[in-house]
Amino acid sequence: MLLTTAIDYTNGSPHIGHAYEKVLTDVLARYQRLCGRPVYFLTGVDQHGQKVEQTAAKEGLSPEQYVAVVTARFRALWEKIGVDYDGWAATTDVRHKSCVQDILSDLKEKGELYKKSYEGFYSVRQEQFLTDRDRDERGGFGPEWGEVVEIREENWYFRLSAHTAWLQEFLEKNDVILPQFRKAELLNALQRNAGTDLCISRPKERLRWGIEFPFDHDYVTYVWFDALINYISFAGYGGKNADLPDFETIWRDTVHVIGKDILVPAHGIYWFCMLHAMGFADQDMPKLLVHGWWNIRGEKMSKTLGNVVDPDQLADAFGVDALRYCLVRDISTGKDSDFDVERLVMLFNTELANELGNLCNRALNMSQRFTGGVLHCHFPLEDVDLALQQSLADSLAQYSEAMDHFDVAKALEALNRHVVHCNVYAERMKPWELNKNPENSNRVATVLYHLAESVAHCAVMLSPVLPDASAKLASQLNLPDLLSRTLDQLSWGLLENGHIIDKPHPVFPRIVVAAATES
Repeated sequence: MLLTTAIDYTNGSPHIGHAYEKVLTDVLARYQRLCGRPVYFLTGVDQHGQKVEQTAAKEGLSPEQYVAVVTARFRALWEKIGVDYDGWAATTDVRHKSCVQDILSDLKEKGELYKKSYEGFYSVRQEQFLTDRDRDERGGFGPEWGEVVEIREENWYFRLSAHTAWLQEFLEKNDVILPQFRKAELLNALQRNAGTDLCISRPKERLRWGIEFPFDHDYVTYVWFDALINYISFAGYGGKNADLPDFETIWRDTVHVIGKDILVPAHGIYWFCMLHAMGFADQDMPKLLVHGWWNIRGEKMSKTLGNVVDPDQLADAFGVDALRYCLVRDISTGKDSDFDVERLVMLFNTELANELGNLCNRALNMSQRFTGGVLHCHFPLEDVDLALQQSLADSLAQYSEAMDHFDVAKALEALNRHVVHCNVYAERMKPWELNKNPENSNRVATVLYHLAESVAHCAVMLSPVLPDASAKLASQLNLPDLLSRTLDQLSWGLLENGHIIDKPHPVFPRIVVAAATES
């Protein structure tokens, strides 16, 4: 399975939206491995284009120097917040350049490319030509296009219109857009763009920072046509590079994780049509997992409004665990959500420090105090014990179903329900009271065993989201191989009778807002 994110445009700094997309994909990749499924996680940076060339010039740098600085900034953040990708795509890579040029040559031979003159309007911000379809109700070009200029030039075009009828039928018959409500948006856009071809070149007299056309050296490749190909160029397409994966193996069940703003037209129209023109069959088309935006008080984050949230600063202030947990817990995949620092703190303190942290404290601390750290389960069990076991089984099933549908927030809800059940169980059994009577020693041990066993299962289920915290829990449980288990190996009895746990240490210390703010 190939699991990819949209590559980040190297014309600025990473923001919370970038971090969400990367953490979400990292969690999904770790879950696939937890299920014992092979997965290749690819991400990277889109380094070409007119805006990059212009920004580099403003800063007195060459484009190569500028993208190197920005790329380092992105990679440092992903390492800091635990984004563990398998492959890194950088569009200045010679392997990518070669792949793009091979595809251009192949499409030209197939008659999919042609050259013509164009006179009309061009969006500098979006780096694309505009038509009357792009005008607003007042007949102008809206602010989303930025600076719009009139231009006249000759360029190379991809016969996009030759593939839109196929795409219409393909989308209607196949569920490749997730969540499904995004499909209607794409189909509507496809109808509006029917009959339009795609300009895929820029003359060097206007832009030099791009991949040169192999058969017309006066032109470089349009940044979107270039960037989309990263999904296959770094997955081994063409088989020219032994250091890249075997394409036929990893391309199966491909999922691209992208933001809703680049579904139309880039991924939903351009990319599918490009793949079709290259000869990809319907069953080889990728799925598009389309996520929403993080907003601030209902408004989209933007540099212009000055409301962009820096994930690097959040990680420093509140910790990587709090950041990762909030990013995937507080947004339903596909929908928008408002980012709120107070809610980040609340979620961590409530669900991790209070609920899961309290469960760990009760299970491990009381086991050390009351049973010397030795775990035992004595029979017969009571109905309340069996109910706890059933709660765990139900939560695991709900967790798996949600994760299989890429809904991490719903999966964590299922995990949290069992944690709450465990704490209610502890309150009802009151092992701290039972322990006052030596005759209750077996019952105390059984209650604590059930709590510790639940901690072990929760550590595994939490591991895709918080791998470091889960590893700490596994260590305290004295189960060094716990996180090497696959999900189907989770069954009651991970902890054998007589198992000895290590001394516990807090894994989810509460966030004190004043201290975090001062730091």
